[in-house]
Amino acid sequence: MSGIDVSILWPAFVAGLLVTATHVPLGAQVLARGIVFIDLAIAQIAGLGVVLADSAGVEAHGWEVQVYALAAALAGALLLTWTEKHWPEVQEAVIGATFVLAASAALLLLSSNPHGGEHLRELLIGQILWVSPRVLGIVAIVYAVALAAWFAWNARLGRVAFYVVFAAVVTISVQLVGLYLVFTTLIVPALATRRMKEQKLAWAYAIGAAGYALGLALSALTDWPSGPAIVWAMTAVALGLAAAHRFAVREPAATRVGSE
Repeated sequence: MSGIDVSILWPAFVAGLLVTATHVPLGAQVLARGIVFIDLAIAQIAGLGVVLADSAGVEAHGWEVQVYALAAALAGALLLTWTEKHWPEVQEAVIGATFVLAASAALLLLSSNPHGGEHLRELLIGQILWVSPRVLGIVAIVYAVALAAWFAWNARLGRVAFYVVFAAVVTISVQLVGLYLVFTTLIVPALATRRMKEQKLAWAYAIGAAGYALGLALSALTDWPSGPAIVWAMTAVALGLAAAHRFAVREPAATRVGSE
């Protein structure tokens, strides 16, 4: 384990835990609403806001970038709120089209940027290994407020409030860990635990935490990119847990049949 540098990995792991804390309950709601690709669309729109800020000459890590990203994500969220109200039967198709348009717009803006490829890579797979502990403190406060609001008013959150909370959280997360990990953390734990009747949320949190821990360790030991490594690690953990749960459910049933 000599290839693992704890001083680099612990902020990345904490970032993963923070993203997991907020995205697991949101992901369960996304799955229940049948709008699985909303996170990709809003994350991509937030990324487009970052690209717009860069094109406007805004400092890469300044607060102005967050304003651009959040404004873009909120605009996208409100647009999708409107389409869900007026065209609910094609909402998933509208979300997909919105994602493609936002991604294409970002590519067009980056086409004349000599560092465009690097910016695009950062948006997709993130830079989780270079997360600053100071940034984590700010993110933790924002996420704590979002989580408190979510668990306090989840049942009473209307369509607009849901999209606004979702947009605010995803805006931060996509810059923290990248678009791929945002989608994976939202959807994979929710998929793996969808048939569970007890402790569903706890198991989903465990999948997220284990996925980040295993993926970061693999990345450190193999020099794989951390984002894709975490995606595969979390998916493997989720598949293993889902298979174990299915076996555990079937085994008692088989035992009862045998005893009869």
